[in-house]
Amino acid sequence: MTAKMMQAIQYHQFGGPEVLQLEQIPRPVPAAGEVLIRVHAAGVLPVDWKIRTGKFPMPIKFPCIPGTALSGVVEEIGPGVTALQKGQAVFGRSTAGAYAEYATAKAEALARKPDSLSFDEAATISGGATTAWQALIHEGGLKAGDRVLIHGAAGGVGLFAVQFAKWKGAHIIATCGTDNVGFVRSLGANEVIDYTESRFEEHASQVDLLLDTVGGDTLARSWSVVRKGGTLVSIAGKPAPDRAEQLGVRILRPSLPGKAQLEEIAALMDKGCVQTFIQQALPLTDAQLAHERSQIGHGRGRIVLHITD
Repeated sequence: MTAKMMQAIQYHQFGGPEVLQLEQIPRPVPAAGEVLIRVHAAGVLPVDWKIRTGKFPMPIKFPCIPGTALSGVVEEIGPGVTALQKGQAVFGRSTAGAYAEYATAKAEALARKPDSLSFDEAATISGGATTAWQALIHEGGLKAGDRVLIHGAAGGVGLFAVQFAKWKGAHIIATCGTDNVGFVRSLGANEVIDYTESRFEEHASQVDLLLDTVGGDTLARSWSVVRKGGTLVSIAGKPAPDRAEQLGVRILRPSLPGKAQLEEIAALMDKGCVQTFIQQALPLTDAQLAHERSQIGHGRGRIVLHITD
């Protein structure tokens, strides 16, 4: 029997955006516990291009289809899957690559897409909303009245973090660039610091939880504003354990969410408590451009690949 074919973005070696190529390859077959998804949209996460450059500590088998965040419709059901059915609209995470017309994913890494969300919007949840949720709510334990500082508050993770913190009733201090000050304030931040004009440590102190999405010098300067007994979460660097022990600060690296967390986030979005923002939707053929723009950073929201309607 002739294998069914599909279009997918692949790269055969590490390198710049130019290594991303649109190729015709066999459609994958779902294994036990998996489903095959007809992908409607894929989220372009910063980790995607970091893996592509070869600088991210993760084993890669070439050729590689980039991407993990996706939304689409269940096309086939693998052995042992009972929670999902063919034709259902879903969103979540795939470990087999998302920049393709079809992708396989574990059933427990997917949730039903609310009718109120478009496929493009749903593709921003995994790696964006899920990271913020794990960092602040599920593992961070943020409570009403806590002081939280969010770096990179206009980005694909930060914008959700601000909204989740507002939903929890926390006092939100956020950093962003000049062009995004009004936007971040509209999300619910109580204090917005333009990092191009002032240093955040001159305005923030004794925070209960700090979420760093920037890394580098920003992470290095963040220790001074977290209270003893507080929590520092970084998704862009590796806080030193000895420094944390010395200062009495808990460090946290968000884990991957499960189906329950996906459903909790989707419910909040369906109720209108939280909304997403798409910086740009590009066709699959523009994957190189999507990576170029993601690497520039300083954007608002998430870039997505719109694969099919």
